[in-house]
Amino acid sequence: MSRTIRVLLAEDQSMVREALAALLGLDEDIEVVAQVARGDEVLPAARAHAVDVALLDIEMPGATGIEAAARLHAELPAVKLVILTTFGRPGHLRSAMESGADAFLVKDAPAAQLAEAIRKVLTGERVIDPTLAAAALAEGANPLTDREREVLRAAADGSTNAELATTLHLSQGTVRNYLSTAIQKLAVRNRAEAVRVARDKGWL
Repeated sequence: MSRTIRVLLAEDQSMVREALAALLGLDEDIEVVAQVARGDEVLPAARAHAVDVALLDIEMPGATGIEAAARLHAELPAVKLVILTTFGRPGHLRSAMESGADAFLVKDAPAAQLAEAIRKVLTGERVIDPTLAAAALAEGANPLTDREREVLRAAADGSTNAELATTLHLSQGTVRNYLSTAIQKLAVRNRAEAVRVARDKGWL
C-alpha cells in the first residue's frame, strides 16, 4: 500500500476550509493533517506536521498565499506547493510560479481534479489551470517595479502624497514620481484607475 500524502490546508474562510478538508478526506491516499487560517501560520504548521503538500489560498490575513509559498519554498523546499484562488488573475499565476508554486488552480475546480493535482506535484509535475495559463501568456509580464507596486498598494486607501511619503519613508517628490510612472505604464488617467487596473490583473 502506498504512503498517505500529508496535506496542509491554508484558507481563511472556515466553511471553505472545512469543505475542502472533507472532500480531500474522501481519498484514501490523502490526509489533511493541519489546517490554518492565516498566511503567517503556514510555515510553523508545515514544520510541526511534516507535510508533503501545502494547499494555499491567495487571500489570507498575516501573509498572502504567494508570500507563504515563497517562505515555504525557501525554508522547506521538499514541500510541494499548490495555490488555490477564487480569482483567476493572470498576474497571480505569474507571481505564484515565481514564488516556487508547483500548481495553480481555481477553487471551483472539481475535487477530483484537486486530488489529482496533489498526486501529480509529488511526482514532479506542474499543474496549471489551462485557461489561466493562456490568459497569463496573453497578458504579458507585470510592468510595475516592486517599489511602484508598494506605492500603489499604499495609495489604495486614498492617502495623500504627504501621508504616503510618511508611511513609506520617502520624499513627496519620490512618491509623486512613482505614482506618475505607474499611471503611465498602465495607460490610465489617475492613481485610482491605476490601483483598479493593477488589482484586476493580479499585479498588486
